[in-house]
Amino acid sequence: MALLTDKTALVMGVANRWSIATAIARAMHAHGARLILTYEGDRVKGEVEKLAADLGGALVAKCDVGSDDSIAELKRSIESDARSIDVLMHSIAFARKEELGGKFYATSRAGFNLALDISAYSLVALCQHLHPLLKPGGSVIAMTYLGSVRAVQNYNVMGVAKAALESSVRYLATDLGESGVRVNAISAGPIKTASARAVSGFTSILAGVEERSPLRKNATADDVANAAVFLASDLSRAITGHVLYVDAGFNVVGIA
Repeated sequence: MALLTDKTALVMGVANRWSIATAIARAMHAHGARLILTYEGDRVKGEVEKLAADLGGALVAKCDVGSDDSIAELKRSIESDARSIDVLMHSIAFARKEELGGKFYATSRAGFNLALDISAYSLVALCQHLHPLLKPGGSVIAMTYLGSVRAVQNYNVMGVAKAALESSVRYLATDLGESGVRVNAISAGPIKTASARAVSGFTSILAGVEERSPLRKNATADDVANAAVFLASDLSRAITGHVLYVDAGFNVVGIA
């Protein structure tokens, strides 16, 4: 059953074929969505354009979420293509590699500001600029991680950024709810992606989750993509301001 027929989904954060955003874009396309994909710079432009061609000729637009002018240009690109948006998928996060190891108190001021800006404020900025394009019944979805509510070794400033992101989801849900738009987050378990490998000791995190989670496995990018389709669809029309854990149940486990 196609859950997203006649819906348009803006998927942000596609970086390569292994990224979570790529799995989400593929799943949404499989469920009938028309896609808009963005890229941040020329380094990933070719990869995103190739994916767009594979997914029915999706519209591709450049967007640097650290720039209000770039987000405004994205809005103009979507409008010029005579489109509105049913789904805004935010799968964007960044912290300097040197901030993802060692002591959290060693975080630099510049590194802290950068991580919070790209990983959390970008969702606010996107909603600020794009909410006129979001249809009533629309869905905004952000990606987060358990490090937002627990101190995960070496996750450091990214955990703080994800906590800010989750709080932003609740405030945005309150603001956009009056226009019928839902805002939720997916808290994915650790998944092998290029960005995840920047976290020191990531391999041991994967092994620990597989050993201790109730389902004795790690969630996959496809598992997350299926959850994103659900939150994008009308099946979740009464759910907003929620963080949905897709982590094989690891978040419920106490001391082993």
